[in-house]
Amino acid sequence: MAIQRRAFVGGIGATVAVGLAGCAALGGDESGDQPTISDETLTLTTTTSTDDTGLLDEVNGSFQDRYGVTVDTVSQGTGAAIETGRSGDADVVMVHARSQEDEFMNDGYAINRRDLMFNDFVVVGEPDDPAGIADEDDAVEAFIQIADSESTFVSRGDNSGTHTKEREIWAKAGVDDDFGEWYLEAGQGMGDVLIQTAQRGGYTLTDRATYLSMIDEIDLEIHVDGPVEDGPEILANPYGIFAINPAVHENANYDLAMAYIGFLTSVEGQDIIEGYTVGGEQLFFPRALAEEPNYQQYVPEDWDGSDQ
Repeated sequence: MAIQRRAFVGGIGATVAVGLAGCAALGGDESGDQPTISDETLTLTTTTSTDDTGLLDEVNGSFQDRYGVTVDTVSQGTGAAIETGRSGDADVVMVHARSQEDEFMNDGYAINRRDLMFNDFVVVGEPDDPAGIADEDDAVEAFIQIADSESTFVSRGDNSGTHTKEREIWAKAGVDDDFGEWYLEAGQGMGDVLIQTAQRGGYTLTDRATYLSMIDEIDLEIHVDGPVEDGPEILANPYGIFAINPAVHENANYDLAMAYIGFLTSVEGQDIIEGYTVGGEQLFFPRALAEEPNYQQYVPEDWDGSDQ
């Protein structure tokens, strides 16, 4: 999945906002023939990165104004967010770990998945760079150097999307079962982990958006860039969004969930995502609209339909 900023092709204006099809009437009509969503509450469970950066304040505010509803946001790591959906305590889920999303779809809890947006992961650390990984163009090699030098590494340790990506890189580095005292598991969100990393003078893996939103609060530098700045593709960070299956959880507000998904994947929603900046830096890049169809976004990545 090539997502380099320079190669990102904007086709938003030339595409049809199919995500909102059928949603415009969800406010109801006088005959009562249409479902009504106004004055209702949508429960969204999502990652700490989308919440900590302030993006959700922008998109949720616009959605609430349009439909006259309330969005109740539960900010968690990806693993916890998915478990909240699994238990039926959410209507819509927005996360960034495709392997966990695929498992959730295969288990029947998630339906109507859409690609939403992307940014990337970066490896950050103290300016002195004791492991000597500055400007390394191989994330796996950078992790090997951190382990070999026994430099402090602060992990999310919470089964989040970032933690899932971190474990993937450690596995490729061959040191995922051989951590020492230099490796610390925080069990907290990305913002707290960045603060701990700065306090301990260590390294961590973070999504670029959260790092940029906190750059004035922490003395950390990017030592390994992701694909947004032409870094290794392994550091790509795509986000997906899906509704909870009402056939599994009858209490799920499916109509409102689909209105929300439709709004975020529409031209208007994607423009809000593209235009959201902190300190002049764009934090997320829209991914829902494209001229060429991408049917794989709706199903687990390894699904080919051959068994149907």
